[in-house]
Amino acid sequence: MSNYFQARDEINLSKIDDILAEMPEFVGQFIVGISSRTSVLTRLNYLLDIRVYFTYLSERKLLNKPIYDITLKDIQGVTPYDLEKYLDGLSSYKLNGRKFSNGEKAKERKLASLRSLYKYLYKKELIDSNVTLKVDMPKIHEKPIIRLDSDEVEKMISLVESGDYLTDRQRSANYVTKIRDKAILFLFLGTGIRVSELVGLNKSDIDFEKGLFTVTRKGGNKSILYLPAQTVQALKEYISWLDQQLLENTELSQKLRNADKDILFYALQGKKCSRIGVRTVEKLVKKYAEYAAPLKKITPHKLRSTYATNLYRATEDIYVVADVLGHSDVNTTKRHYAQMSERNRMKAAEITKIIDDNKD
Repeated sequence: MSNYFQARDEINLSKIDDILAEMPEFVGQFIVGISSRTSVLTRLNYLLDIRVYFTYLSERKLLNKPIYDITLKDIQGVTPYDLEKYLDGLSSYKLNGRKFSNGEKAKERKLASLRSLYKYLYKKELIDSNVTLKVDMPKIHEKPIIRLDSDEVEKMISLVESGDYLTDRQRSANYVTKIRDKAILFLFLGTGIRVSELVGLNKSDIDFEKGLFTVTRKGGNKSILYLPAQTVQALKEYISWLDQQLLENTELSQKLRNADKDILFYALQGKKCSRIGVRTVEKLVKKYAEYAAPLKKITPHKLRSTYATNLYRATEDIYVVADVLGHSDVNTTKRHYAQMSERNRMKAAEITKIIDDNKD
């Protein structure tokens, strides 16, 4: 059985080792110190952010020393103004010859990563103060949540089934992948799972008899979710199609015979049938959404937002939505129904009467 998440962790652990080889020893102490309460992916993201900061200290703050020679004394010598200049410079910077630009949320995340590092060093009495607490978090201007309307969802599914409006090249691929693609879209729209959770699914994670499946969440925890009837049907059609392909005598059938039989969604157009990747799923969602909702930039996460909106409308219970989406903080979920709350407030104003109009 192929374990997508275990394989991903092994790759990310190797990346962590590579980055730590460039870092001072105390950064390695920090990563070990948080390992029992963080996922491998979280630790890698911390390190990626910390590397950008240490590159700034090494090069732009002119310490005249390589990153691995930066000391705790250097860290403690950073002033609030130094950090503010660093954050301001993140709007446009270069790293290893590549140009990057960070918006509000990326800057917030990078400062949060530094706060975690400094908090650990201060707690372990390796530094005498935590300068990151003297720097305000960047203000985040929330953008409207983009979702698909019901008619746009219908257009999207119709396009998958018919192949209309696709280019000749896309239509050729759609002939092979449409049953898989439909199952992917129904799973997104019927359960609200993340793209990383979807690509990691195996057939053995699904219990069709009970209509449920096991999903590995972002932090590594497992949850059991229930499948809507339409999603069950789409998945059954896809798996039945896979079984039928194994009986054929085609290039695709040969590749499927050599593939891991427990993988749920395959990349069907390569030299071999391996597990579908996040980027492939993002591209197929974009391909169909460009016709269904041309003015909206639709990603798998926007399908998750669409599901959250529909679920809240049906239940009017934000805690149910938070639980199903796997949010540990209900405030994260509130963004999914902010616009609906606006409509509710407008409706409240419309139906509230100070004086009865019909009274003589």
